[in-house]
Amino acid sequence: MGVEIEDTFAEAFPMWVSRILITAENEKWALTSARAATGFAVSIIMSPAEGGIERTVPPSETPDGRPGVYIHLYHNTGFGLKDQLIRRVGQCILTCPTTAAFDGLGERAVKRLKIGGSLRYFGDGFQKKDTIGGRTVWRIPVMEGEFIVEHRFGVKLGVAGGNFLILSENAKAGLEAAEKAVEAISGQVEDVVLPFPGGICRSGSKVGSMKYKLPASTNHLYCPILKNVVAETKIPANVNNVYEIVINGLNLKAVRKAMKVGIEAAMQVPGVVKISAANFGGKLGPYKIALKSLGL
Repeated sequence: MGVEIEDTFAEAFPMWVSRILITAENEKWALTSARAATGFAVSIIMSPAEGGIERTVPPSETPDGRPGVYIHLYHNTGFGLKDQLIRRVGQCILTCPTTAAFDGLGERAVKRLKIGGSLRYFGDGFQKKDTIGGRTVWRIPVMEGEFIVEHRFGVKLGVAGGNFLILSENAKAGLEAAEKAVEAISGQVEDVVLPFPGGICRSGSKVGSMKYKLPASTNHLYCPILKNVVAETKIPANVNNVYEIVINGLNLKAVRKAMKVGIEAAMQVPGVVKISAANFGGKLGPYKIALKSLGL
């Protein structure tokens, strides 16, 4: 297709992550709860957490034999993650019809946080401890019947900020390529989430600001509208659109695979000129994922 792969790297960084398995009477309600629980979680720059939906799973793969959905939640600190888990499980899963919530990390966890053990107090003394599939859970009475939540949820250090940039001739080609990338990643790669709306970010940022006291500001080097304004622009003359795909994962291997799969899908769309990645010279995080190392 003649798409250039820039010799650069994506700069990713560690964040604490928890993987939650939401089950429900059917996939519709599991997904409804999952979308609510991962709302306002696109970037820790201004969101209280980062998160997203990983994938759906069949009843044969869940503790209670019902359809399920895996979601991830990420935070810079363990304390912050615990707070977000309690808030989001309590407000977005406990409240949703027919749902239950279980730990989704299993043996990969390095710590376990008392999430169900904290939420049990909503039962006002009527809650009961039980076991489902070898897991310690709480049965909390609610008007519908009961909410089942696992006593402890596992956490570990994951990888956040894996990314690639799609530079295209026009917005139509760019959006199609980004959509193809999201579809490929979601269909082929486990253990990752795409935290931005629909998996696509149009507002890539840089660390800090040249003019204001901000933690982050627009990545002016990759704004096509500024290519004739900014002397050091990274935008070729024939590029008029850039989309960023941001990937968080349970480990570096999964993030690398998602980048490769997504880039390969994006490159098949006519009008895509170049693939690049966002980095900050190593100032943001310790993981440097070179595009040329992905075997593209």
